[in-house]
Amino acid sequence: MISEDIIKIASNTSNVGLKNKFSHKISLKNSTCGDKITLEIVVNRKKVSSMKYETESRIFCEASASLLSHNIKSINIKDIKNDFIKLKGISRKKNMKLPKKYSNFKKLLNSDNNNRFKCIFLPFDAVVKALKL
Repeated sequence: MISEDIIKIASNTSNVGLKNKFSHKISLKNSTCGDKITLEIVVNRKKVSSMKYETESRIFCEASASLLSHNIKSINIKDIKNDFIKLKGISRKKNMKLPKKYSNFKKLLNSDNNNRFKCIFLPFDAVVKALKL
C-alpha cells in the first residue's frame, strides 16, 4: 500500500509542466515498468537553476521527480553524478543514513520500496544523461 506521505510528495506539482526554456532536455523511459519522464533543466554557472518535468508514470517516479526538482537547485553539477551513485548504493542497505541534502527522500528510499527503486531513480538517471555526466 502506498503511504499518504508519498501521495503528498507526488502531489507537489510546482515544477510540473514543460516551459520550452532549457539548456538541457531529455526524455527517458524505464523499460522495466514503462514509466516515462521528460526534463527541462536550466544550468547557470555550473549550477542547476531550474528543473521542470512531465511524467507518464506511477506515483513513485512522480514523487521522486517532485523532490529532485526542488533539491537539485542546491547541488553543484560536478557533484551530481557521484552523489547519485552514492545515493543508489546507500538505498540498497537496510539501515541507511541518507546524506543531509537528500534526507527528504527517506520516505521513498526505504526497504518497503526496494522493488520500486528503478522507478524512484528514473528522474536521477534522466538528470545524469541530460547533463552528460
